[in-house]
Amino acid sequence: MKKIILTLLSFAAHAHAQQRPDIIGVIMGSQKAVIAVPDMRGAGRASGFMDLLNGTLFRDLDDAAIFKMAPKSMYPTRVPQQPQDFRRPLQYDPNNRNAAPWLQDWSDPPVNSDYLAFGYAAEQDGQIVLFGWLFNVRQPDVAAAQVIGKIYFGPLDEAGARKVAHEFAADILKQFGVQSLAGSKVYFVSNRSGNKEIWSMDYDGAGQKQITSYKSISTMPAVSPDGSRIAFTSWALGQPQILVHSLETLRRIPFLNPRAGTNQNASYTADGKQIAFSSSASGFSQIYMANADGSGIRRLTNTRAVEVEPKINPKTGNEIVFVSGRGGGSPQVYRMNSDGADVQRLTTGEGQATNPSWNPQGTHIAFAWTRGYDPGNFNVFVMDVNTREFVQLTSGAGRNENPTWAPDGKHIVFSSDRGGRGQIWSMLADGSQLRQLTSAGINEKPAWSK
Repeated sequence: MKKIILTLLSFAAHAHAQQRPDIIGVIMGSQKAVIAVPDMRGAGRASGFMDLLNGTLFRDLDDAAIFKMAPKSMYPTRVPQQPQDFRRPLQYDPNNRNAAPWLQDWSDPPVNSDYLAFGYAAEQDGQIVLFGWLFNVRQPDVAAAQVIGKIYFGPLDEAGARKVAHEFAADILKQFGVQSLAGSKVYFVSNRSGNKEIWSMDYDGAGQKQITSYKSISTMPAVSPDGSRIAFTSWALGQPQILVHSLETLRRIPFLNPRAGTNQNASYTADGKQIAFSSSASGFSQIYMANADGSGIRRLTNTRAVEVEPKINPKTGNEIVFVSGRGGGSPQVYRMNSDGADVQRLTTGEGQATNPSWNPQGTHIAFAWTRGYDPGNFNVFVMDVNTREFVQLTSGAGRNENPTWAPDGKHIVFSSDRGGRGQIWSMLADGSQLRQLTSAGINEKPAWSK
């Protein structure tokens, strides 16, 4: 019997390992250029912000998941600050520590990089100024090597140091056809003020601030595609209802809730003109669609089961994933057309499956499930909706749920109590590069907006 169990476990582990490359490879891509990002120096008062500036730049490029970061321990001692520092040697000798920097210092072993991001910062007219360059060090000379040469300005403070680093990183990523996550926002629920309110923060956890002040329970945020409005569920009016706020003025915008004990789980269409949500107007919570102001409501599902958490495909707009107890078992993830037709179950029926979220390409969903490794505990999974193939991203680290995709389709933000209480974490869509974004209070239910 023991041998049979071990064989089954071995088979399951092998199958799990076989699934990862197919799904993850499609999402993450495979080819990665090697980039070296040595620490830059700062002059004057700018020197006091260089640790923050250098750390932000390195993290932005590393987080983009398109580069292989050359280890800093392999960098040569001759680090250029500007293009004029490069000097072509008469005879290249990598062991000559007194020679001026040259491109091959970075392209040859042990660094083996393709690109070099370098520069320096200074104080100028009360601002921090970053002089940044990106070189293709595989080129034969300095003129051919330069890809970027630009000056960045920001306030002479921590925010300014982050700003210039984010902007330099964004320009580098743009060269590779990738949009930086800088400027995107994560909205989430936090009790740090004494009540559950909606908060926002930068993608890296900086700039956390409170959005709502209802002194009640406000939860389940969803942001319009243009980033101008946020819809959420609140008990501020008594029973749970959907409220909408402008993210420009932070004031409430009218939304007509149907007469029901519970209205919740708002989700915007790709054009922002409609909202899908769950309502108990018919008795059981069912999926409805309405205009962005709540008018023109129509019912999409009609079962004697609880159906919640609708999410509209952001690419096509013609299908919705949702959570349902239809079938008489535990909640599972389903998909249907945007008119409610052609309902199909996506998950296997095992365990409990909740919190589905579309990737920006509309091909994969992330969701929480109690099956797989660490059974009985919620963990984050990713599924190819067409093939139904899935892969488990978290296990053995507490309860992990509410996954939401970043605008780049390569990052996922989620809530986890792995540190003892619920916090917001981010990771790459292959489960790597875990980062804790919050620490004050209990935080949950993140939503990522570009």
